[in-house]
Amino acid sequence: MNLNKVILIGRLTQDPETKTIPSGQLVCSFGLATNRVWTNPETNQKEEKTEYHNIVLWRRLAEIASQYLTKGSLVLIEGRIQTRTWEDSTGNKRYKTEIIAENIQMGPRNLPKKNSNRPPREMAQEDIPIIEEENPPAHLEEKSLEKEDEEEINIKDIPF
Repeated sequence: MNLNKVILIGRLTQDPETKTIPSGQLVCSFGLATNRVWTNPETNQKEEKTEYHNIVLWRRLAEIASQYLTKGSLVLIEGRIQTRTWEDSTGNKRYKTEIIAENIQMGPRNLPKKNSNRPPREMAQEDIPIIEEENPPAHLEEKSLEKEDEEEINIKDIPF
């Protein structure tokens, strides 16, 4: 069995860029910075290394990201690694490795500083803890759970 799974927590390095491809699907991309801090055993000094990742979201996730995320936003991304190849105009083979997001979880939103002239983005009243592309909307799940709760189970039907 093979596994291609990535989990990253970091901050956006730029505002999300959203496009609609010819098939009509929405695609959103942005850079994500993650960092690692450790103590160098030789010098006892803290050191830090930052990695930059290319993130791509499709369909509903792209719509949500473009609506709620901005440069500096904290976000958790779950997805898979994918490398694209193409030839540039000079005939050289080019590569780009990206994280294709399958789930996102947004961190606390950044509020503008008191002296900032920029108005805060409008936010929905409900919390948005986890957004999964393949799951049905929460209101559909709740209805199906309510129906299950209404049915009574006879203890004699349980095979012990």
